[in-house]
Amino acid sequence: MTPTDRTRRSLVAAAAAAPIASLPIAARAQDAWPSRPVRVIVPFPAGGVVDLVTRAVTDRLAVVLKQPFVVEPRPGANGNIGTEAAARAAPDGYTLVTATPATVTQPLLSQAARFKTSDFVGVGLIGAPPNLFVVTPSLPVKSVKELVEHARAQPGKLSVTNPGVGTSNHLGQELFFSQTKLQMVDVRYPGQPQMIPDIASGQVHFGLVTAALALPHVREGRLRALAISAPKRWSELPDVPTVAEAGFPEAMFLPWYGLAAPAGTPAPIVKRLSDEIVAALATPDVAARLDKMGTQVTPGSASEFDALMRSEVERWSRVIKERNIRSES
Repeated sequence: MTPTDRTRRSLVAAAAAAPIASLPIAARAQDAWPSRPVRVIVPFPAGGVVDLVTRAVTDRLAVVLKQPFVVEPRPGANGNIGTEAAARAAPDGYTLVTATPATVTQPLLSQAARFKTSDFVGVGLIGAPPNLFVVTPSLPVKSVKELVEHARAQPGKLSVTNPGVGTSNHLGQELFFSQTKLQMVDVRYPGQPQMIPDIASGQVHFGLVTAALALPHVREGRLRALAISAPKRWSELPDVPTVAEAGFPEAMFLPWYGLAAPAGTPAPIVKRLSDEIVAALATPDVAARLDKMGTQVTPGSASEFDALMRSEVERWSRVIKERNIRSES
């Protein structure tokens, strides 16, 4: 029996052994959870993929738990503003945050991040919108191995897009470079929409682009997809191999999304939320909404998501140090 199970059984036994009125106020409030709306902070802009992924799940949670789940976009400072607000919230189950790789990497990259990954406990993994390894069609390569060989033959001559230090696209390519020891000229962009035309035209040679965003350009021949950074192929581009199939399994990185809570949130509440998230992801309507966003459903329990976040701290600490990555903020 796990500690969580023992805690839950103890609470049930206590409730049966004594009148509700005699229970401590904290225990009564916990048993009644949720008795009011739950706030879910999204530390990125409204209408973006993180916001939409969050709503796909919280809409279902609101139905089954019979309380509103109020999604509150609080963008700014690479996700630091909203994440810090969540870290400072009471650990009572009424404030959640959408966790992304930035929850792990920002404290490692930026002194402006006034939170640590350990300030949170994982509640449930939702999914991941994979990135495509794309090149300009004029580049004479048709596989990742050919790209590596071409780049090694002319170090520092090819260029790579960067839509922001610490973004999943940037970190994914840095992980790839740490595995292959490639050298490319880093070209900064304010975001992915601005960098795609330059890859298509050949002004920049290579980049990682969110799969759903790159899809129309790949289909129309403006970008050439060499691989997808995902554990399985994407049904929309079935001929594009995974990074592992392309010969670089250690370069696979999924920019995961999940829900987390402030550390100290009662274990029974975390367990209930976790179970409901897993159940929501198994429903056809939620899965369909996520699929339309190009998000692969990757359900994970609270303990699994928590373990993932801890392991990511170790991995990105190594990559950030090796590649000498520093935030501009």
